Amino acid sequence: MTGDTAVETIQREMTTFARRARATAGRMHPELSLVSYTLLGHLEERGGCRSTDLAAHYALDKSTVSRQVAALERAGLIERRLDPEDHRVQVLHLTEAGTRILAQVTESRRYAFRERLAGWPEEDLARFAGYLLRYNAAASDS
Repeated sequence: MTGDTAVETIQREMTTFARRARATAGRMHPELSLVSYTLLGHLEERGGCRSTDLAAHYALDKSTVSRQVAALERAGLIERRLDPEDHRVQVLHLTEAGTRILAQVTESRRYAFRERLAGWPEEDLARFAGYLLRYNAAASDS
């Protein structure tokens, strides 16, 4: 396989992966899109952040994040709190319901990945994980 053919194959397969991930997210929790799941995960990981930080981190338009945040608030999955250091700033945090649903969906996703990768040797899993880390690190550098 030539370099050009490999790049085309990678592009095609990553597109398929992204489509599958979006579809799977909807099946795991009908009200939680892949974007919503990702935002909740980021809020959990960071212990809360501003919506502008979410937009910057994911290179999304502020209006896109605003719509997602509003939907997550309506669903009772996140809440706004005043920043204790700057009362002009509102920080988004998971609610108890948000934490619970994120944990459920995360466990379902882990199970799905484990099932799909069940027959892979550990060396292949480690290589695949390394390649994904390397690919995503390069994407965040640019």
